[in-house]
Amino acid sequence: MPERESRLTPLSAISPIDGRYREKVKELAPFFSETGLIRTRVEIEARYLVALSDIGVVRPLTSKERKKLESLGPQMSTKDAQRVKEIEDETRHDVKAMERVFREKVAGTSLEDITEMIHFGLTSEDVNNLSYRLMLDRANKQVMQPTLNKIADTLADRAEEYAGITMLGRTHGQAAIPTTVGKEFVNTGMRLRRQIDAIEGEQLTGKLNGAIGNFNAHHLSRPDVDWIAFSAAFVSSLGLEPNLYSTQINPYDDVIALFQAYQRVNNIFIDFDQDMWRYISDDWFVQEARKGEVGSSTMPQKVNPIDFENSEGNLGLANAMIEFFTRKLSVSRLQRDLSDSTVIRNFGTVFAYQLLAYKNTLLGLSKVKPNEEQIERALNHNWAILTEGVQTVLRTAGVENAYDLIKGLSRGQRIGPKEWKLWVNGLPVSEDVKKTLLSLKPLNYLGLVHELTEMGVDEIRNQ
Repeated sequence: MPERESRLTPLSAISPIDGRYREKVKELAPFFSETGLIRTRVEIEARYLVALSDIGVVRPLTSKERKKLESLGPQMSTKDAQRVKEIEDETRHDVKAMERVFREKVAGTSLEDITEMIHFGLTSEDVNNLSYRLMLDRANKQVMQPTLNKIADTLADRAEEYAGITMLGRTHGQAAIPTTVGKEFVNTGMRLRRQIDAIEGEQLTGKLNGAIGNFNAHHLSRPDVDWIAFSAAFVSSLGLEPNLYSTQINPYDDVIALFQAYQRVNNIFIDFDQDMWRYISDDWFVQEARKGEVGSSTMPQKVNPIDFENSEGNLGLANAMIEFFTRKLSVSRLQRDLSDSTVIRNFGTVFAYQLLAYKNTLLGLSKVKPNEEQIERALNHNWAILTEGVQTVLRTAGVENAYDLIKGLSRGQRIGPKEWKLWVNGLPVSEDVKKTLLSLKPLNYLGLVHELTEMGVDEIRNQ
């Protein structure tokens, strides 16, 4: 293999996440890269030693020693991570390799005398379940949620900006009744806001209870320690909810719940992406033709909705992986099997596909604006869209079989402004009712859309 292909670069990477799209998702690398995982594992081991010192299982630590341990994980260098991988080539056990490097890091220091207490009583899963959940929690809060909130705010801004643009609503793909462009953005923004709130409310768990979940080694070696209380306090100190009831693994139900919340978000975006694609196709929204961009290799005139299409495709990939997580991670043979280990290494891949998609939806929004002339033309094409209101007013006026009456007069018929006036004047109602109906136009048959839009904008912004 040529040298240029054997080295990992954006052009040689197998995955498009670490290749083509690396620049767009690189902020996730500190959390989900192999180095990020090693650092987090060391952080857990180091904080565990400090906690053991606090309860007298390990000798008292000086403030300098505590600071060194607490900084050991975050300060692990790429060279340190490479050393872990070298040892792993021999041990074929990633956590044990990390433990050996940890021991090397304290060798020759004042902490050397407590080397044998590193990984005291732990199984690899004690370290792994805490590490992966910390990685998920941090990436969720520091990268994913801010991105979602930015999109929600953008939707609220667009809703305000387009609140006065009346458009034709379509149900079953057919002309229905008027709404506004702003209200449609509110609808999506409110769906997104509810799921952001749900994601923020998801609590990840953690377990630290030994090889089979019963503190066997801990209790045998130090029966004087309340290990249940210690475990709960230590897990809580990491910002996780303690789970005292487990086999060797911490069940993934909490992780699945978090990803399923994201799956709902993803489906909201897919719905939005597809609607925007259709509005662009119908020329209700126009795209900015940016200098230098090419829409087609053969048709120079085209400006394609590629950002919304890219978003839709990547969300499909994310959802497919989440569906597999849901099926796979909820099952573990007896007290432990290792088939989950290779699966959970892809948590960052799912976040990356999602982040890429969210950014593309946001980019697509920045390049489109309503084509008000085309929207108004479609709105006024057939005034029969007002007949919902007419038959309801007739019912209020006491006209029998109002729905069937209006259906017989309007179904399948095209009505313009002139026909509307003649049609209304022929209805069997009072002059006052006719006056109400004659004042009705597609532009003003809007119900409480402006009130709802204003309320929705405030809720989306959490005001």
